Amino acid sequence: MAEEGGASPKPETLMEKIADKLHVGGGDGGSSSDSDADERKQPRPSAPPAPAESFAGSAAAAAAEAKARVFRLFGREEPIHKVLGGGKPADVFLWRNRNISAGVLGGATAIWILFELLGYHLLTFVCHGLIFSLGLLFLWSNASSFINKSSPRIPEVVIPEDLVVNIALSTRYEINRAFANLRQIALGRDIKKFLIVIAGLWLLSVLGSCCNFLTLLYIVFVVLHTVPILYEKYEDQIDSYGEKGWVEIKKQYAVFDAKVLSKVPRGPLKDKKH
Repeated sequence: MAEEGGASPKPETLMEKIADKLHVGGGDGGSSSDSDADERKQPRPSAPPAPAESFAGSAAAAAAEAKARVFRLFGREEPIHKVLGGGKPADVFLWRNRNISAGVLGGATAIWILFELLGYHLLTFVCHGLIFSLGLLFLWSNASSFINKSSPRIPEVVIPEDLVVNIALSTRYEINRAFANLRQIALGRDIKKFLIVIAGLWLLSVLGSCCNFLTLLYIVFVVLHTVPILYEKYEDQIDSYGEKGWVEIKKQYAVFDAKVLSKVPRGPLKDKKH
């Protein structure tokens, strides 16, 4: 009985030890799997947003590309200020300085009234102006010693040689180019240009029969002071109507070309080389 009461605990079998080890390992694996699941549930950091400058640059590029595709009269790709030559003449025509532009237009109007409406002649006007100016300066120079005033300071006017040479070269180039274009038209190589020149000359002849040369110059001067500024102000609207008109002109020209111009014999495309 004593032996039975003090008997030692029953030793674990081999299978029980293996089961205990598997249970411990399974608990570790479960914890690791839970941690992996938690990591997957956590939100991943999102990519940094694209900078606003890139969007602004792409929008500006798209706007510039769309603006470049807009129809412009006469295929113009530059601002109207640059088309007019830029600098001070373009500033005058576009009324950048209202006082100067108004003064120039007012002076041209006064000259036109003087010669056209009052019947003053150019040679008479120049001679009378020189007589008045020279007489006034002569009297001032001689009377300055009596009235205790300084004599007039008359600037020395010298025309630079470079200016005259540049003007002569530019004039020569334009005249030669005009002769070359007239020669091409006379040879019958470009019927479209021929019709444009004929229409322009006919329009000038009509204007010449209605007014003299001075009035025609004044009309051109007034047009240069009014049309560019109006076109710059309403550029988009004018170009929209111009595109519609240009499309219609091209349709009519295609019909005219098919019925008339295609039947007209043309000159040789190239000159014969000797």
